Amino acid sequence: MTDLDLLATFLEIHRRGSLTAAAAALGISQPAVSGQLARLEEQFGDVLFIRSRNGAQPTGRAHELARRIGPHLDRLRRALAEETDEQACRGTVRIGAAAEFTATRLLPALAPLTRRGLNLRITSDLAEPLLALLADGELDLVVSSVRPPAKLRGLAATPYADEEFVLVGTPTAARSIDPHHLAEDPVAALAHLPLVAYAEELPIIRRYWRSEFRRRPPNPVSVLVPDLRAVLAAVIADAGISVLPRYLAEPALNTGSIEQLHRSEVPPLNTLYLVTPSGPAQPAVQLVQRRLLDHATTWGTL
Repeated sequence: MTDLDLLATFLEIHRRGSLTAAAAALGISQPAVSGQLARLEEQFGDVLFIRSRNGAQPTGRAHELARRIGPHLDRLRRALAEETDEQACRGTVRIGAAAEFTATRLLPALAPLTRRGLNLRITSDLAEPLLALLADGELDLVVSSVRPPAKLRGLAATPYADEEFVLVGTPTAARSIDPHHLAEDPVAALAHLPLVAYAEELPIIRRYWRSEFRRRPPNPVSVLVPDLRAVLAAVIADAGISVLPRYLAEPALNTGSIEQLHRSEVPPLNTLYLVTPSGPAQPAVQLVQRRLLDHATTWGTL
């Protein structure tokens, strides 16, 4: 009787076109894949792939075998994955993320898992304190706006999604800006407008000014509030201008209550990371990470 593992390895080679790609997908070494294929070919008494520098070319026998076993193995995998997920949903996952991202993206993606029994414990803060909690074992997963620094050992970061930043203000603020002056000297053209920020160091705003204008913002700060949703509310109320992720500003931009004050040929982006302790994760953490990555594929740039 043929080992199911051998058939699963065969199917990965057939679908991915090389032993190297199959090994990466299966999480095993290429020699292990080669050995499994050799055992399967011995059992079948036939060559299944013609190997070359360009990969593994399936023979006619391989095409027929893939057609016969593929649907059955896929159904078996789905059934096993569903059972594994049900067991994972009995756990608790401690997540760290920015409050506004938690409200607008994180919880909508993960709420269906809570109906199946998963417990979530959310901590909201800036990226650096959350990463420190993760390194200390107080959290299981962090959605971070920065890659973990080298000093925090034992953490693994997976690129998650890209945020696009936009400089926004009310139509009144927009009308106060001379467009010719903005094109020639944007820092000076914007200097009369106060800023609304979520931290004293002006992290998002300072990054935008440096990447777009090559200078720090000289503007006065009118409001400091540690939640980007509150920053948006203050901007809409004409307390000042700010830089926000497009996903957060988009509804207000669409209604016209705020406007984009500056446009770049290449939109400024920032990568978000899913950060976990390095090494094997608990099934519940794996389930949450998989769910978040799957949802991110439908977002595009935030």
